[in-house]
Amino acid sequence: MKKAVCITAMLGIVMLPCAIFAQTTPAQSPVAPEAASAAAAIPADQQPTKEQLSKLFEVMRLREQMQNVMKAVPAMVQQQIKAQTDELLAKVPGGKPLTTEQQAAMDKIMNKYMQQAMNIYPADELISDMSVVYMHHLRAADVDAFIAFYSSVAGQHLLDAQPAIMQEYMPMVMNRMKERSKALTDDLMKDMTEFAESATPSADKPAAK
Repeated sequence: MKKAVCITAMLGIVMLPCAIFAQTTPAQSPVAPEAASAAAAIPADQQPTKEQLSKLFEVMRLREQMQNVMKAVPAMVQQQIKAQTDELLAKVPGGKPLTTEQQAAMDKIMNKYMQQAMNIYPADELISDMSVVYMHHLRAADVDAFIAFYSSVAGQHLLDAQPAIMQEYMPMVMNRMKERSKALTDDLMKDMTEFAESATPSADKPAAK
């Protein structure tokens, strides 16, 4: 049962790529209606060049945003995983809180896989893949307009505010997820407990009164 608890806690690592993607996706900017309706149908001669997209990502500070997220997300996720692990163990029949030594060992394992998860999709590869997708959905003129916006005072102000926005937003996301996954977690633990009881040999079960 404790193994099941650890597996459930480790699932939090899978959330990392999603969190990173959500936080490094550009903020919504004004887009012409015709650009939206032309999604995935941009003629090749109207698609932005790699150089244009590279300039866009530069003025958007995309790499810097990704690095900031990668610094902030692991600590928050690890806190959530620890809280979830403690909660699950408290619900497991016979479950006991982790000792200081066990918690240190758990943290070591989590840090190991957290680092691997953070590096499983390198920034250069992510940006390269993103460029390909942008080419399919944005016209060269759109990219030029975005570059102009993010180079403007308003655009730079938005980028300057991004770290504070992330710092306020990410705990909100984590709390929402924790609140809304509680029912799912409760059902999981109920099913796991029933499974454990059904898998126990009858000879080991306490005699019915």
